[in-house]
Amino acid sequence: MEKVEGKVAFITGGASGIGLGIAKVFANNNMKVVIADYRQEALDEAMSYFSQRKQPVHPIKLDVRDREAFVRAADEAESVFGKIHVLVNNAGVAVSGLVQYATYEDWDFCMGINLGGVINGIVTILPRILKHKEGGHIVSTSSTAGIFAVKGSALYCTAKYAVAGLMESLATDLEGTGVGASVLIPGAVRTNLEVSSSIMCASSFGSEKRTDTSSQKQEDEFQPPEMDPSVYMDPEEIGERVLRGIKRNDLFIITHPEFREGFAVRCQALLRAVPNEPINERRREVISLYETLLYNPIYEKQTTPDGVC
Repeated sequence: MEKVEGKVAFITGGASGIGLGIAKVFANNNMKVVIADYRQEALDEAMSYFSQRKQPVHPIKLDVRDREAFVRAADEAESVFGKIHVLVNNAGVAVSGLVQYATYEDWDFCMGINLGGVINGIVTILPRILKHKEGGHIVSTSSTAGIFAVKGSALYCTAKYAVAGLMESLATDLEGTGVGASVLIPGAVRTNLEVSSSIMCASSFGSEKRTDTSSQKQEDEFQPPEMDPSVYMDPEEIGERVLRGIKRNDLFIITHPEFREGFAVRCQALLRAVPNEPINERRREVISLYETLLYNPIYEKQTTPDGVC
């Protein structure tokens, strides 16, 4: 995917935030773009931007949890632009709160969109990309909270950890097919994720609105710190990093150098937990028969960053 001009991209959560930033960058690089989103008003606002610039962007209203609707959306995308080459699984919701107060409804809501939506995208669109044999790429949005745990975000971390693991395994499975896979790991970005999450939750649970696993007791025990939004990264900068990652076939697309220490601390904790005892050579020999259990070469292919885009 070094050459993206004329290629077709399908982006979920594409009408605002990170998804819209990616869509703008793709369109500016002469790609044909389908933006799929749950909110019609967001689609309308995004299309006013693209229409003014006469860029080939097509909107589709989609709930990524709806598998039949996902198939119809993929069919529509192909009828409008032709074969899909790039899938960006970006749709997501923010769910925060202490895990001891989470309900089944909270878990289903978070996992259904943040993980289920990614699964539905892969099952629906990956076979189409493989079938046309023109190459392609899949990007799925995880989070820094998908690499190291964050207090008050157990539900969100669970889904985002799963997305990261899924994409690492997918990249391994796709070796030699001409289709790449990347996991996007953003930090703080200027989005309206809280608004989108609230709307999605209200639709899912009526008046209950369980978006943040809230209760008065929890609110007394846990108050997440407020961050200054002026330091948040612009979504279009995320889009530039995603495009670069696709062209280089990066496994990890990490946006914020400020989280390096958090990644390092978790990796060091894992290494400290490895038993300090002699290796059983027979066991190692048996394990090594299945290469990726002992050592997965996919990690060696990660490109070294070369500065900002």
